[in-house]
Amino acid sequence: MKKMLVLCTGNSCRSQIAHGYLNHFANGNAIVYSAGVETHGVNPKAIAIMAEDGIDISQHTSNHIDEYAQIDFDLVITVCDSAKERCPFFPSRAQKFHHNFPDPAKATGTDEEIMQEFRSVRDQIKDYCRNFVTAHVSH
Repeated sequence: MKKMLVLCTGNSCRSQIAHGYLNHFANGNAIVYSAGVETHGVNPKAIAIMAEDGIDISQHTSNHIDEYAQIDFDLVITVCDSAKERCPFFPSRAQKFHHNFPDPAKATGTDEEIMQEFRSVRDQIKDYCRNFVTAHVSH
């Protein structure tokens, strides 16, 4: 079973959304973790927009990368440029992947405009995760 790590700056939005979708699409064929180079807590808007799509991430925790130092990951995905630049060196055989998604937590405007940005980023991450699992986890 492949061990996957999704890494972002604060482990509050993008990595949490990716964690939820990777877990969903892998359908028991991978163990998914997410972490940040900092911890900011799981963003309530990320929980809300995932619930809209039937994925419950309300029990997720915001974890620091150091908590997983002893895990030999197979796949590591950074989901923001900041995490890629600040990511500690992993002395492992993990294949590394990177995709920079916009940070919905930086969205401005009305509550509805902010939620639309969260949904837009969610949908981008969902497509990426579906394709990633097909390419790297299934079979």
